Amino acid sequence: MTGMPIPYRFEPSHTIQQIQDTYSEIEDGSETGTQVIVAGRLMLKRDQGKIVFGTLQDSSGRVQLFAPEKTTPDFNEFTDLHLGDWLGVTGEVIKTRRGELSVKISEWVRLAEARRPFPDKWHGISDTDMRYRQRYVDLWVTEETRQTFLVRSQVISLIRRWLEKTGFVEVETPVFHPIPGGALARPFITHHNALDIDLYLRIAPELYLKRLVVGGFEKVYEIARVFRNEGLSTRHNPEFTMLELYQAYADYTDIMEMVENLMEHLALEVLGTTVLNYGERSLDLKAPWRRATMLELLEEYADIKVTLDTPRSELVDLCSKHSVPVKDHYGPGKLILELYEKTVEHELWDPIFVVDYPKEVSPLSRDHRENPGWVERFEAIVAGRELCNAFTELIDPDEQRLRFLGQEEEKAAGDDEAMVVDEDYLRSLEYGLPPTAGIGIGIDRLVMLLTGDTAIRDVILFPTLRPEQGLSE
Repeated sequence: MTGMPIPYRFEPSHTIQQIQDTYSEIEDGSETGTQVIVAGRLMLKRDQGKIVFGTLQDSSGRVQLFAPEKTTPDFNEFTDLHLGDWLGVTGEVIKTRRGELSVKISEWVRLAEARRPFPDKWHGISDTDMRYRQRYVDLWVTEETRQTFLVRSQVISLIRRWLEKTGFVEVETPVFHPIPGGALARPFITHHNALDIDLYLRIAPELYLKRLVVGGFEKVYEIARVFRNEGLSTRHNPEFTMLELYQAYADYTDIMEMVENLMEHLALEVLGTTVLNYGERSLDLKAPWRRATMLELLEEYADIKVTLDTPRSELVDLCSKHSVPVKDHYGPGKLILELYEKTVEHELWDPIFVVDYPKEVSPLSRDHRENPGWVERFEAIVAGRELCNAFTELIDPDEQRLRFLGQEEEKAAGDDEAMVVDEDYLRSLEYGLPPTAGIGIGIDRLVMLLTGDTAIRDVILFPTLRPEQGLSE
């Protein structure tokens, strides 16, 4: 009880959900004679003089506390409890005459005191900045937030089980990289004092995972925390979660089939249907998904007919017409990609695989088997946003060296997201990488899709924020 030392442990006999499941059907005004021990936060309190009613919430649900003055120990101290206090309660399961399933308190103890004011409403925190900074409060008072992160946990668990059933092996690769690689992004840099070297937080686990395919792991994946030194937006957080997987003997058509089947499976397991609402529109994740080339979609959505042979001056004029920034070192492939991203991508609502990308912007992808200047790469677009990026992997070490050298030229021209030559990765390719395909899927954007959230901060427990002013106050 309050006034006594906080216990070192407390052992509930039931979760609140178990009480609800077992006793919710008992008659109004009845007593069960069953004693239970429960624990949670005091989320609501109503003092009616001789009786105090409270609402106790644990991770599974809520139940009413019934505290009569005559039978509740230290009744006056119970009435002085703060909203948000953690309690351990022993009592009989009853149902009030008004039909409220309750625990009639016979013993209670405060397990932790809420020394800061706890919101007294159940509809959540309206201040979004407070929600993100004080997620430990938001999770208690905003049911939608709690459900979002339960869905996130479920999605990751389902992905793991699905991949394990199809023969994939989960691995862990380094977070510190001696050189940045695996994606076009600006890295975070840190320093290792003992070795006196700079290291880079990984922007992707790709090159290490493909080393493992060289090493004989024919189906390998990692659910990886990755870091990209970029701005904040509704779709971008500098620290996020990526599923990357690689499959030997496969090409990008195999990965498309895998993606659409996995997405359909997740939707059915999480939502019970492949049809979901996002914003004010609906979409259907049921396989199969449409496949269309970037050039086909440019013509279909923007009435732009171009090829890699289109004169650069004409491509630059088209970019100017559509307010697309152009840099001097952009070649035709980069200009076409920029046009597509500006005019088409946000218009693609229903799930679609945008296939075949310019070689110029795809340094790790294998040449297209039929179309020179293009590679076998796709992005899955759903609700106008990229969900994943995948390709048939480039396995020729000589060609990969030329691509890396081309990236170094881009970096020298001012592209701080370009790659550098990774000599160890090239060495691994010289030992032989079999035909392989791989993919990176943004877990955060996937969860956004399944929960209907439109901001990435809503699906990351502790998103990156500007420094808080006045925290010590």
